[in-house]
Amino acid sequence: MTTRTNDCCRDVCPSGFASGPRKVLEIAIRIHSSSTDRPFSEGYSSLSNKATSLVFLTSDRMPTTATALGFGGRAPNVMLEILAQAVAIGVSEILPTRSQNMELALLNAPYRVFLKNQVDASKKPCPKNLLIYCLPTSITEYLNSHHEAARVRNILLNMVNTDTVVALYDPKTDAIVSVSPETVLQALTDETKQQALALAALSRLSELDMLAAAQIGPDARKDVVIVVGSGGREHALAVALAKSPMVGLIICCPGNGGTAVEGGKICNRGTDQSNASVIAMAKETGAAMVVVGPEAPLVDGLVDEMAVRCPDVLVFGPAKAAAELEASKAFAKDFLRENGLPTANYRNFTDLDKALAYVESLDESDRQVVKASGLAAGKGVLLPTSKAETMSAVKEIMLDKAFGSAGDTCVIESFLEGPEASCLAFCDGKTARLMPAAQDHKRALDNDQGLNTGGMGAYAPAPCVTPELQSRIEEMCIKSVQKMAERGTPYVGCLYAGMMLTPKGPYVLEFNCRFGDPETQVLLPLLETDLYEIMRACCTGSLDSVDIRFKESISAATIVCAAKGYPEAYSKGMCITGLDKANAVMGVKVYHAGTDVDESGVTRCSGGRVVAVTGTGPGLKLAIKTAYEGVEKLDFVSDDGEHLMHIRTDIGHGAVGKKLRIGVLGSTRGTALIPIIEACKSDGLHAEIVAIVSNLSDALILEKGKALGPTVMSIFVSPKKLSRAQHDAEITAAFLAAGVDFVILVGYMRILSKSFCDFWKGRCINVHPSLLPKHAGGMDLEVHQAVIDAKDVESGCTIHEVTEDIDGGPIVVQKKVQVDVGETAVSLKAKIQPLEGLAFVEAIKRYCRGKSTSYADAGVSIVAGNELVDLIKPFCKATRRNGCDADLGGFGGLFDLAAAGYDASNTVLIGATDGVGTKLRIAQTTQKHETIGVDLVAMCVNDLIVAGGEPLFFLDYFATGHLQIEQAASVIRGIARGCKEANCGLIGGETAEMPSMYSPGDYDLAGFSVGAVARDRILPQGVCAGDALLGLPSSGIHSNGYSLVRKLIEKEGLSYASPCPWDASYPTVGDALLVPTEIYVKSCLPLLKKGLLKGLAHITGGGLLENLPRSLPEGVGAEITMHPSLPPVFKWLKDASGLDDTELLRTFNCGIGMVLIVASANVSSIKAELAMSDILNVYELGMLVSGEKVVNMKTTLT
Repeated sequence: MTTRTNDCCRDVCPSGFASGPRKVLEIAIRIHSSSTDRPFSEGYSSLSNKATSLVFLTSDRMPTTATALGFGGRAPNVMLEILAQAVAIGVSEILPTRSQNMELALLNAPYRVFLKNQVDASKKPCPKNLLIYCLPTSITEYLNSHHEAARVRNILLNMVNTDTVVALYDPKTDAIVSVSPETVLQALTDETKQQALALAALSRLSELDMLAAAQIGPDARKDVVIVVGSGGREHALAVALAKSPMVGLIICCPGNGGTAVEGGKICNRGTDQSNASVIAMAKETGAAMVVVGPEAPLVDGLVDEMAVRCPDVLVFGPAKAAAELEASKAFAKDFLRENGLPTANYRNFTDLDKALAYVESLDESDRQVVKASGLAAGKGVLLPTSKAETMSAVKEIMLDKAFGSAGDTCVIESFLEGPEASCLAFCDGKTARLMPAAQDHKRALDNDQGLNTGGMGAYAPAPCVTPELQSRIEEMCIKSVQKMAERGTPYVGCLYAGMMLTPKGPYVLEFNCRFGDPETQVLLPLLETDLYEIMRACCTGSLDSVDIRFKESISAATIVCAAKGYPEAYSKGMCITGLDKANAVMGVKVYHAGTDVDESGVTRCSGGRVVAVTGTGPGLKLAIKTAYEGVEKLDFVSDDGEHLMHIRTDIGHGAVGKKLRIGVLGSTRGTALIPIIEACKSDGLHAEIVAIVSNLSDALILEKGKALGPTVMSIFVSPKKLSRAQHDAEITAAFLAAGVDFVILVGYMRILSKSFCDFWKGRCINVHPSLLPKHAGGMDLEVHQAVIDAKDVESGCTIHEVTEDIDGGPIVVQKKVQVDVGETAVSLKAKIQPLEGLAFVEAIKRYCRGKSTSYADAGVSIVAGNELVDLIKPFCKATRRNGCDADLGGFGGLFDLAAAGYDASNTVLIGATDGVGTKLRIAQTTQKHETIGVDLVAMCVNDLIVAGGEPLFFLDYFATGHLQIEQAASVIRGIARGCKEANCGLIGGETAEMPSMYSPGDYDLAGFSVGAVARDRILPQGVCAGDALLGLPSSGIHSNGYSLVRKLIEKEGLSYASPCPWDASYPTVGDALLVPTEIYVKSCLPLLKKGLLKGLAHITGGGLLENLPRSLPEGVGAEITMHPSLPPVFKWLKDASGLDDTELLRTFNCGIGMVLIVASANVSSIKAELAMSDILNVYELGMLVSGEKVVNMKTTLT
């Protein structure tokens, strides 16, 4: 536990040591001053001029951290080497912050490092923490992630006694700024080097600040961008480009009904997208860039013509020769084969008879795909299921000309099996950067029935594309771009590779030379990086300089709403209803395709695929649900009232119910694996084995993996010359690359490291051949013999979670057998062993159902308490007031009543304690902890002033399972802010770290405040009938009723990241719900000191109806004749809950946070006093009357 008593005193002790000797680190700074009543802050500011004594009572080893901040998708070798070396010299935890690829890179060879590591107790600990900040590659990135630089600057500007070494990494030079990697590590023990790093960092941050000021100033660039095209893809491109601060105007040429009314930077111009029209528009508008959406202008050579006639204008898209990858499927297939890129076996034909003869020569079982080689608007692919159908398909393309001249050349290729994925990459002519994989639905009808279309829906990221597959596909895209450059046709723009994930690995089905539609509508809403900046880098050959980031843990799904009859004959001109309602659904954006706006302003259907409704959210399931909620608002209505909208109702359903991906660790033959394999094959388990790893090269369990086929990774990871943790890290890296969700141990003959157990906590199980906890720790026959020796009447096997405590993890499943008379160890094993596989199957089923005993993925570790103290010092110091004694010891904070102006003989102390309730859960879910501390202070000090007291000082209790420094510092920063508002000193607190009590990321808070009041000023006092009731406004829900609020948010299908439905001034629901509780000290204290208040009521849990009577004497009741209009949040809560006025008033404050009981004659003067405290809205609620001590509502809530 950690006790904080002033701004720099603290003791640290793991909760597990409570009954043993306490290992305490206390630093007591005593300031010797001639004035005992001097404010603490004055004494502290003069610290350098006074005699000080720094006393270390006892010391304990403090774990340190290494933070990688802002690296995004980068994992540079120099950084990986520094982090690995930091762990080697005693850093216990690596914290990748917005550095999503760092963990997997560290786990892999040659580094083999977990993020959380057990430090060798025999070694000297690393004395300082390390933070390395990746410099943004552009000012736009710097502005978008300004909070990261602010964090770095905050550490650097508090350099006194700092425990954190800060260094900067420059991605442009692939080096640490100003120093070598060795110097960074040396700075952990050398303050001179640490200071040099700090100065270099501050200098570079200052340079960035100057550049940022220029970018957001009046002379900032505001480029004109032309987006060529009229579909949903182009609408999505325009919306994404409009987010860039470098873009001032986006012209859609010709655009559609959506871009016509989008507003802001986006407008339509022109009526066609011919090369001549685009070139003329670029010259007329002084465009800086042209972004080409559809393939036709690219194939027609728009990029080539722009290069000649508008050489200063950047064009995002490939030149005509490079666009041949889409223009000719025959060319693309030849290109793939020539360059060794996996693709299906194929033949190209320009002669119908030869094509038919080839088909005739094939076996009946040799299924083929028949394609028109040229452009066919995404529809020139036929999927026959028999030889006869294949013959007909060839004739349809080559003889009947179903796709016009696109079928002059016909491609016939082998049918591949597996899931398809749409893999889009940004390309700059030299390299490629892959976006998250998407999956689309081509068929017109549910269950992939009906005709092929341009796409009826899509979602991203696609769960079927594992990190290992993502890496392989990106390598294929990079190779494609390099080979195009080698042949003299550099590829610039978006390369869309249609991939088939076959049992042999990813195969390229085809290339497209532009963004996909509807894939664009799910990928761009997930993009964090400035799209315009990416496109500029592509056009200038500098893609490596931009860090392309997508939102973590967020998914997107889009539903295409088509005209009934599409892709065959369909009607046009229908009125589209519900567009505003659909766009108003939180997380929904409607992208237009086949729409236009008539002269009266009505949006009408003008194409087959009319709009795409995209929903985003944390997880694919919620994203799909959100998208369909938007679709429900829409309709296409003809002039005669006919409803003519068609959608698929199953977009993404297969991905939502994806199978559990199992990784296996084994050292033996793996007999227990057989029932699991059989259950997976028979669909008895909604799971699949994707990886088998062994520590023995000849383990027979690897053969079982190979027998499952090439989709199962079966590998030997040698433990030779590796520590246990290093070996386990390499295994974990392999599992992650294969997309493993869950690990099972089948006859694994090695003890696993604590780091491995922590990483896979709640997601790793083992079998033990006894009924645990009996006979734990043994193996195989010795366990069975122990059962017999103990004369147990029953035995069996136990599936348990794997923890650091061998055979001591939570029990999941047990299977029992009878121990017969005369049983031997061999015979008992023969009974139990067949049950082990069945027990595994049952345990996996329980996990799939969410019924296994599981923990959060994050492990538990002790984080350096000293860094937390350093972070909170300035905030605590700012709360000091007269009476806070500067001569503090290590175990308690002192307060001098006399120094605060109180006569001790006539003073009563008041204590108040409170918490924040389940509002904490919202702060923890949203990771926004800055204001929850204000709530804690408010709930305590508001209760103090109700008794007439002035808050003097405050102490807090912060309990967590795993101390996260930034999280705790944010909370305490908020507490300090609240104390400052209440003018009370934050003189101490306790931080308790209790791994067994709280899940990772969770914490609880309690606050304790003490105030003082003169004996003759204690409230309530003299309250009687005829007194007036004045209401002070609340700032929001405050800190009560959140259990109901959270249920209503869930009931309405919202998340805390959703746009706020009741007040658009808040970015999200979470932001609105975390508005801190109003602190009424500064407004009420002057009235208390002037004797103008007879009583107060703090409106907390129980609302106005239950809190006001607490301040009334017997025989006096309250009549409320006026209540202000409900603030928007309470109107929303009322509508969502269906509560009547009474229940609403009993549950929430409904806009009134404090009620003042005053003499009627003093109302005007009190309102004037409050106005001086900037309280302008004071509500005259009603009067006190003789009668029962209750509140009678004489008005209704509106």
